[in-house]
Amino acid sequence: MSFGDNSERTIKPRSSKERSLNLSFIAISAFFAVSIGLILLSVTLIVAQRAEPAIFRFGLEFLSNSNWNPVKDDYGVMPAVYGTIVSSLLALAIAVPIGLGVSIFLSEDYLPNQIQRILVFLVELLAAIPSVVYGFWGLLVLSPFLNSFTPLRGLSGMLPAFLILSVMVLPTIAAISRDALINVPSELRQASYGLGATRWETIILIILPAASSGIIGGVMLALGRALGETMAVTMLIGNSNKNPFLDFSLSSLIFDPANTIASLLANQFAEASGLQVAALMYAALILFALTLVVNILAQLLVSRLQKI
Repeated sequence: MSFGDNSERTIKPRSSKERSLNLSFIAISAFFAVSIGLILLSVTLIVAQRAEPAIFRFGLEFLSNSNWNPVKDDYGVMPAVYGTIVSSLLALAIAVPIGLGVSIFLSEDYLPNQIQRILVFLVELLAAIPSVVYGFWGLLVLSPFLNSFTPLRGLSGMLPAFLILSVMVLPTIAAISRDALINVPSELRQASYGLGATRWETIILIILPAASSGIIGGVMLALGRALGETMAVTMLIGNSNKNPFLDFSLSSLIFDPANTIASLLANQFAEASGLQVAALMYAALILFALTLVVNILAQLLVSRLQKI
């Protein structure tokens, strides 16, 4: 049996044209990577520069002050920070179990492939709906429905805001979690079945832990979007700067109007002037810091889980 001439298997060296194209591609990729970092840094510096008057005047008390009075130039962002964090966490509390269940259902062979592909497309289509459409739907449909059997005051409050927010972040969690579950090696599944594990034991004890890094990454990305969501939340949350800790209870946590940093910026920036602009920029800088912390934590969690 002939194996052919070994000289035919010799890898030919790259031509000068191929080497130049390769170097050009590396240079262009490096340029765009550095440009993204520079753009991010420039945005941060511009916002910080515009916020400088408020930073020097209010300092860290800006985070604990609940007043927002343009007449007296007395500004504080505590209610907005509280509303941003609470609405995002409540939305995740609803969206994570539902999104994880949807991802499991659409990654296993519970349905024929054609129907499964249609459902996957519909779930991902939810992410393409503009946020203002969610806001109008919440005002016209969800809020009147909730008002009929809950102590919701009017058409706005924390409840409709975080419910809409949970729907908006659900496609991110479901799509990324499904991709993570699909990419789990089939050998793990077969080995689990071979050892006598049931289907659900395999999913819970083998597949979910193996895909945990991707699932947590999707959850953190959804949290980042929830923190910065503007229009739908602005239309539904009530935009109230009342100190939430003056009369804190479970009822007030869920049903009372609140505010978020993104809503504060959307409502007041167009008519702001003087120190109010600097205060809004200070609030934007705080929101930027929150999203940055979330992204850093996501990277650390994913990196740590991938090493396990």
